[in-house]
Amino acid sequence: MAASATRSSITRTLQQLIPLKKGELPPVLAPRAGNLYEVLSRTPQGGVGASVHQTRWSSKQIDESYWVVTRTKFKCEGKHGKAWGQLYWKGKLVSPREERIRGALKYNWKEGKSKAVPTSALNSSPSSPTENSSS
Repeated sequence: MAASATRSSITRTLQQLIPLKKGELPPVLAPRAGNLYEVLSRTPQGGVGASVHQTRWSSKQIDESYWVVTRTKFKCEGKHGKAWGQLYWKGKLVSPREERIRGALKYNWKEGKSKAVPTSALNSSPSSPTENSSS
């Protein structure tokens, strides 16, 4: 009985310290890019069953590509480890057997499937100062 009262008082204190809107996740659990192990360690069941993709795939116009994670082993508080899964490339299953996911530390990863970014968003950089200068 005392444990539940203590737990509820801690919950109320945290809600006062970290005001969250209804349905909003705390910053620690909010989805964001990182190495594969950081992304997977924030998910339930250690990422097993989660879909993840490299963020660079979207900028390269690669759509509907992702890994479905089947097994994980974490080290260093979820910053390093090993992960295995099945690769879906452009919507089609490429690796029917479980295989090790490569590039886990080398690239940024996000949850979900890759979505091609419109080319207009990629080319909307401001023009260089040499183009606008008049002689």
